[in-house]
Amino acid sequence: VVISRAAYKGSRSTTLKSRNLKMQMVPVPEQAYGNFFEGDCYIVLYTTLNSTGQMDIHYWIGNTSSQDEQGAAAIYVTQMDEFLGGKPIQHREVQGCESPKFQSYFKSGMVYKKGGVESGFRHVDTNVYNILRLLHIKGMKNITATEVNVSWNSFNKGDIFLLDMGKVIIQWNGPESNRREKLKVSAVLLANDIRDRERGGRAQIAVVEGGCEGDSPELMKIMETVLGKREGPLKEAIPDDRPDLYQTSNIRLYQVSDASGSLVVQEVATQPLTQDLLHSSDCYIVDQGGVSISVWKGKDASPEERRSALSRAVGFIKAKNYPSSTHVEVMCEGGESAMFKQLFKTWKEKGQTRGLGSTYSVGKTAKVDQIKFDVMQLHACPELAAQERMVDDASGEVQVWRIENLELQEVPQNTHGQFYGGDCYLVLYTYMKSNKQQYILYMWLGRHATQDEITACAYQAVNVDNKYNGAPVQVRVTMGKEPRHFLAIFKGKLIIYEGGTGRAGVVNPDPGVRLFQVRGEQEWNTKATEVPARASSLNSNDVFLLKTEQMCYLWYGKGCSGDEREMGKAMADLLSKQDKQTVMESQEPAEFWVALGGKAPYASNKRLQQEKPLHQPRLFECSNQTGRFLMTEIDEFTQEDLDEDDVMLLDTWDEIFLWIGRSANDYETNEAHTSAVEYLNTHPAGRDPGTPIITVKQGFEPPTFTGWFNAWDPHKWSVSVTLYVFSFYTRAIIVTMHSRTGTFKATGIPAELLINKGPGELPNEVDPGKKEEYLSDADFELLLGSSRTDFNRLPKWRQNHLKKEAGLF
Repeated sequence: VVISRAAYKGSRSTTLKSRNLKMQMVPVPEQAYGNFFEGDCYIVLYTTLNSTGQMDIHYWIGNTSSQDEQGAAAIYVTQMDEFLGGKPIQHREVQGCESPKFQSYFKSGMVYKKGGVESGFRHVDTNVYNILRLLHIKGMKNITATEVNVSWNSFNKGDIFLLDMGKVIIQWNGPESNRREKLKVSAVLLANDIRDRERGGRAQIAVVEGGCEGDSPELMKIMETVLGKREGPLKEAIPDDRPDLYQTSNIRLYQVSDASGSLVVQEVATQPLTQDLLHSSDCYIVDQGGVSISVWKGKDASPEERRSALSRAVGFIKAKNYPSSTHVEVMCEGGESAMFKQLFKTWKEKGQTRGLGSTYSVGKTAKVDQIKFDVMQLHACPELAAQERMVDDASGEVQVWRIENLELQEVPQNTHGQFYGGDCYLVLYTYMKSNKQQYILYMWLGRHATQDEITACAYQAVNVDNKYNGAPVQVRVTMGKEPRHFLAIFKGKLIIYEGGTGRAGVVNPDPGVRLFQVRGEQEWNTKATEVPARASSLNSNDVFLLKTEQMCYLWYGKGCSGDEREMGKAMADLLSKQDKQTVMESQEPAEFWVALGGKAPYASNKRLQQEKPLHQPRLFECSNQTGRFLMTEIDEFTQEDLDEDDVMLLDTWDEIFLWIGRSANDYETNEAHTSAVEYLNTHPAGRDPGTPIITVKQGFEPPTFTGWFNAWDPHKWSVSVTLYVFSFYTRAIIVTMHSRTGTFKATGIPAELLINKGPGELPNEVDPGKKEEYLSDADFELLLGSSRTDFNRLPKWRQNHLKKEAGLF
């Protein structure tokens, strides 16, 4: 993501010409991404990491921005579009009504700030603490934080607020927000993001439960120092008025033409639309019942038609008396968005490349032949760096440290790029810009790292930041969510192991057989991710490496490209020194299946065998947590977006899946079924009403579902039921019945029989010096704050300290 701000620098009384000259695009520092001043307009350039290389330009309109600023932003967007050869899809976003795609860029949430450049406000700089603001947290999957008056009058019973005082951030949860646990978690993530990006990790975060304020007297004292004593009751909860995101059935197609000498807009068709209605010589507007406006620019349309497409759409909204917040997207012929294609009954791709990798167009598409993207062109083409979200060509210096015993331990250069899920790492990237050293400090957090290690990683990042006088840009990277520049600096040698540690002298358990999923077409965008070594982990769209004691198999899915195969070969040489054997999908030898524990169904849908599926999958969250049933689309989705409190709808075009979260209520489940049918019947493309609707329960997902998610983790949700039985010792033992196998396994002694018990009070067979070994896995993690594996890696003094705190020493 690259963000600029359209800022007005001149006097309001100047002429129109001088006003346009005074309007400037000002780059926004990366640590301020997600922060938007209400008095400004912003331009966001986003490039997808997949083989399509699709670009999106969003221009965001603040609620109090001027007409001049809005007009300047629209002009800049048009100029950028022309400069990039018409490839980007343009989007008009209005504060408070942003599209799911726009919201998905800011995983930690969006913060609306009062004021703008004219009022003297500036984006928050890292390590600045003279801050006092109150943020009102709203939303469900994509949260927003709006800056409100720092007063008790801004609070209400149902929402969550962050009181940001620079060095201290207090999260206040409304007494009626108990049902919205995931919003509380999202608010914590936002607070963490503010601390890490804006304060360089140097701020304390605390939580106050609005219904139990007496439990936090010191924090309440701080809040009352800032807000004063609260007088009278809190306001009632504010309902979430966000509309349901159903497909609208009122689709109309309008032609925009200047053949008569003046621009004319006239209706030409209603749904279901077909692709042959679009002629290259004209531009068209697709009106989705006022919910959204799409503008299509034919490649042979006149320059005036193409240049005025965006302003024509805004004028169309006004003429129809649609809300000013109506979303607008503009695209050129050949660069249509997946959302646009879904409005048509049929859609045929033109000139689609297959099997030989992706192609990229540099500069003007009409003048430059299509060539493969070369990361080394970034210096010569700064605009390409912006498109690809790369600060440079990734040729700078790289230093890597691992958190060991809560301290930094430098990682040898020959193991750079190898990351273990049980560790945390700091990666310092140094590069030159204008003859001056620049720094990016990545904090990579393993999925199985202990909380102590994660905290130590943030602490050590502050130390490194101080060493360079606050110059590094800090980037928090969670396992599996690595940004493209992070991939690029390891030159196609990035390997992510699911667990274990890279520490010297520590022997990781030998799994015998390991399976890695390889994604990427070139050195700058490739990584190998370990997945469970079973047949169900395979996917027809990718390359997989199966490493056994005797052989390393390179398995090529039918949908992978030649470039992906080449990167698979290079990654295989890194992972294994053993003999290599190439295996094509459907031609596997028996030994291959034996190593994976036998054949099993895996994601092999024909659509997965296409390099570029005609219809992109879409994921919706179905929830009634706000008191009314809503369907909210989630863009750029991963397995982490599946919320066990809700029902999710996955539309893969050929099938519709309803994923039922374990804690979803009956009302949501029933409404989701009804809504899935309505979603299908009212789809503007005239979908087949007989399209299968498949119900999937959490923990029992078939490969036809999991195949749409990268690196699916089948162990994320273990399905078990805890029972209590009595042995002949007449003491309780926890027994877990695993529903997948139907077997029983004794997993521990109840914690109350072990905590703060002397040797004479313990069950006979318990070793008083090793009480923790008799706990169930759940109690172990609850009391000691880490898994057994992570606990055993800690130094002895740290283990004893944790045991003392838990009453197990």
